[in-house]
Amino acid sequence: MSEKERTTLFIDFEFTMPDRNSRRRGFYPEIIEAGAVLVENGKVVEQFSSYVRPLRFPILTERCRSFLNISQEQVNSGITFKALVDKLKSMGGSKNCQIVTWGNMDMKVLQQNCQQASVAFPLPGKQIDLSMEYKRFFGDQNQTGLWKAVQEYGREGTGKHHRALDDALTTYHIYKLVEKDKQYLQKPEPATIGDMVDFSKLLNKFA
Repeated sequence: MSEKERTTLFIDFEFTMPDRNSRRRGFYPEIIEAGAVLVENGKVVEQFSSYVRPLRFPILTERCRSFLNISQEQVNSGITFKALVDKLKSMGGSKNCQIVTWGNMDMKVLQQNCQQASVAFPLPGKQIDLSMEYKRFFGDQNQTGLWKAVQEYGREGTGKHHRALDDALTTYHIYKLVEKDKQYLQKPEPATIGDMVDFSKLLNKFA
């Protein structure tokens, strides 16, 4: 399927975190903020952003509040997890819709949260971890953080880091840049001197 015909859902979640010194029995990360960007035929057709109320551990830890800069009141005013699942299903519930995240934690946490809430996983399409694609493509030894990747491209991220919708939009921007570079490297015709010069700059940038 060509890029033009493909439907892609870019997703980012923020999750609850335990306090460093506490050992909450049965603790697992729960989604407390969700951002999603639906792209069809290369155009953004829908954006979604919401806080989400956690089911098992509704009170945020101090570490979670300070790290994510999310207040208890914001989370309390959020939608239910079931409402989030319904929304994700309405946006990306087709097998033809590929799901793109930065890192594999978002889908792992979503799957675990669905199991805990006894609801069906809403996203049947192919899942792509863009951070691994980026690592393979650029031969990076370490997995690169989302915003470091944007800065390596000489861009700034969209909005604020650790805001779910901003991170989802930033993931979409990197996806477009990586896809463009992949096409550039797969060009069948012989490289001209101009191409070689540009390519050496690209390599130096990521060296």
